[in-house]
Amino acid sequence: MTPATPATLQTKPAPTRLSEPTLTVGDLARASGVAPSAVRFYEKHGLITSHRTRGNQRRFHHVEGCLVKIIRVAQRVGLSVAEIRDQMADLPQDRRDITIDDFLRLRRRLEHEAHKRIQALTDVLTDLAADQKLCEIQPKRPTDNP
Repeated sequence: MTPATPATLQTKPAPTRLSEPTLTVGDLARASGVAPSAVRFYEKHGLITSHRTRGNQRRFHHVEGCLVKIIRVAQRVGLSVAEIRDQMADLPQDRRDITIDDFLRLRRRLEHEAHKRIQALTDVLTDLAADQKLCEIQPKRPTDNP
């Protein structure tokens, strides 16, 4: 056994990085529950990223499957593609560098946005249910010309 030296005691193992991208468009679609066309759409709009093989085929990291699921939730909240892209803007470009903290921050932002939208809809319902008239429309008189 080699004796420990100060240099070997201070050495930390290199952080584990995700493997090379291996998922095809179809693999990612199946893993995340969307159509392959949705995967291509999300990539086209910069929500997910792929790498190209020498044969020019797309390959995705497994983390992109999590992002697609998050994108679907954001769409259910009512966010547009541009709004989703803004929400995801601070995620690392190299998807292998995404941490659980990144996902938690994104989740908090999406929760906040969902609550804002719920409040806005609640305000609309309150306006609709109010006893006040929403608009004043004069009834048409039979003598009025169309």
